[in-house]
Amino acid sequence: MPKTIRNCYFEKLTFEKLLEAHHRACKTKKMTYERLRFELDLETNIINILKKLKNGTYTCGKYREFIVYEPKVRYIKSLPYADRIVHQWYIYEFIKPYVIPRFIKDTFACIDGRGTHKAIDVLQKYMRIMKRNYGKYYIIKMDISKFFYSIDKDILYEIMKKIIKDKYILSLTHLFIYDNNDKKGIPIGNYTSQYFANIYLNELDQFAKNNLKCKYYVRYMDDFIILVKDKSIASNYFKEIEKFLEQKLELKLNKKSKYYPNYKGVDFCGFKIYETHRLLRKRCKVKIRKNIKKWNNLYLKNKLDLHKTLLCYNSYLAHSSHCNSYNFNKKLENNMLFKL
Repeated sequence: MPKTIRNCYFEKLTFEKLLEAHHRACKTKKMTYERLRFELDLETNIINILKKLKNGTYTCGKYREFIVYEPKVRYIKSLPYADRIVHQWYIYEFIKPYVIPRFIKDTFACIDGRGTHKAIDVLQKYMRIMKRNYGKYYIIKMDISKFFYSIDKDILYEIMKKIIKDKYILSLTHLFIYDNNDKKGIPIGNYTSQYFANIYLNELDQFAKNNLKCKYYVRYMDDFIILVKDKSIASNYFKEIEKFLEQKLELKLNKKSKYYPNYKGVDFCGFKIYETHRLLRKRCKVKIRKNIKKWNNLYLKNKLDLHKTLLCYNSYLAHSSHCNSYNFNKKLENNMLFKL
């Protein structure tokens, strides 16, 4: 694997690769009017994108902004469909093959073959090793306050410059990062943003592994866990990481960040994890109970859409299958006035 990305922009810039990017973008975009209109003259639209990328006239379109309220309030910015294709092409051709292999094995967000369930499997494995080796140990649980909104664009661009030496790819990277006048923050909703965020915190991963020598470290986006053998080490690591984040990345820890004894378990990626078992997060239990109450009311009024309800409940069951939830799920089913 080369140390930097060089001289491959035009090699990767072909009609076929942009068409493949379109097909990938389709999988993440519903059958909207915007997508249908693009596909009505697919070949011409792909060629137009190709020409703009070749002659350097490509610019990002206008954002559509909206708010989502689950699991918490977030401001989302969404680019037009054509820009999504360019993002897909950029990530698939340059970031995934050249940048992601640089990541440590214990980071799990936005990486093929990893994800939340892999993250909790590895974390619980590390917790069991610590329990076996030390009996009692300490958990450092940290997350970053307003992470996406706090990313410094200049720092991010300097990180990308270390990796990318192809001036055309670097120019496109600059366009994606500085797509508005804000000094800080990258838009939640862009396909590139989740990868830029991961690249940004890879600096933390390398510091934790190479400088602090953290053996049992797990990160999923801006949530990260470190397991250490005693309180003094936990206190030292906490201070060192807090200082690194503020001085090198201009980030601040969430007030909920702390270190504590292992008997309390750890809340991570939707589960409460102990060495011996896993439980559903309290927020998840509250949400599914509310849903069942709502479904029961709709059922009594003969307004329940069984198909949509089944999809939603099966999604919950798939999530809960990764923890010890048999008794809780039985209670849920007993509270249902209907059968799925």
